[in-house]
Amino acid sequence: MTRFLVDAQLPPALARWLTAHGHPSQHVFDFGGEGTTDDEVWTQARQEGAIIVTKDEDFALRAMRDVGGPSVIWIRVGNTRRAALLTWFAELLPSIIIALDKGERIIEIG
Repeated sequence: MTRFLVDAQLPPALARWLTAHGHPSQHVFDFGGEGTTDDEVWTQARQEGAIIVTKDEDFALRAMRDVGGPSVIWIRVGNTRRAALLTWFAELLPSIIIALDKGERIIEIG
């Protein structure tokens, strides 16, 4: 089962949506709040075997360096309404899962 950890720049609704669609997920606010550091997010994802979903390029760069670390879905879209983001993500999720199953560590979308 693919698990996700949704970073702070994205809405908690994305984590809830992923969970409702069969992918256990949590938002950084669920375990660390607004002041959660990138290191804490990285460590949490590694410990839980979760894929980080983020708009933060730093995680994609870190995934290139840390081959044993979590995979990263790097979302490269501007600010958008929550409903539009969820609709867009729903369309892309099947191809994201396929890429992860093939071993892709960094998936850039947007």
